Amino acid sequence: MKPPEIFETHRLSLRPPQMKDAEAVFQNYARDKLVTRYLHWNPHETIEQTKTFLKRCVHVWQAGTAFPWVMTLKDTSEVIGMIELRIEEHRADLGYVLAREYWEQGLATEAAKLVIDWAIAQPGIFRVWAVCDVDNHGSARVLEKAGMEREGILRRWLYHPNVDKEPRDCYSYSIVK
Repeated sequence: MKPPEIFETHRLSLRPPQMKDAEAVFQNYARDKLVTRYLHWNPHETIEQTKTFLKRCVHVWQAGTAFPWVMTLKDTSEVIGMIELRIEEHRADLGYVLAREYWEQGLATEAAKLVIDWAIAQPGIFRVWAVCDVDNHGSARVLEKAGMEREGILRRWLYHPNVDKEPRDCYSYSIVK
């Protein structure tokens, strides 16, 4: 099952990443220590790291194993983040990142809700879920505003190398049908 390549909201366009996005991804969020704090990867120190990441994004789209979209502002086409859906059997999980300049404007929620709504509407998908670090209050708000319910805490679930060298507790969120 492959989702649409292009999604649009009134403020955003989501599209598959391209290698030409490397500079914008690097400059706008991949190197930002605050943006990457609760991600499972370290801030990029070089554009080459961003290019390697984008090669992976292009590959997984082509292989159909994951579906990352670059988030762009509809009116300017500026790359402001990324959202990814990974489909496995009857469930799909979601992850996202947004440039700090665009926090607290509802943009991450707008993108997440769009992708979640598409996924849960598919006949074979019965669960869409995501996790966030228990200290990542902004991400928890995004998931709740996007319609997900907090299910509980996954103890020692995920490494967030920018916070701790050991696995961290994460909230688990989902929407089911």
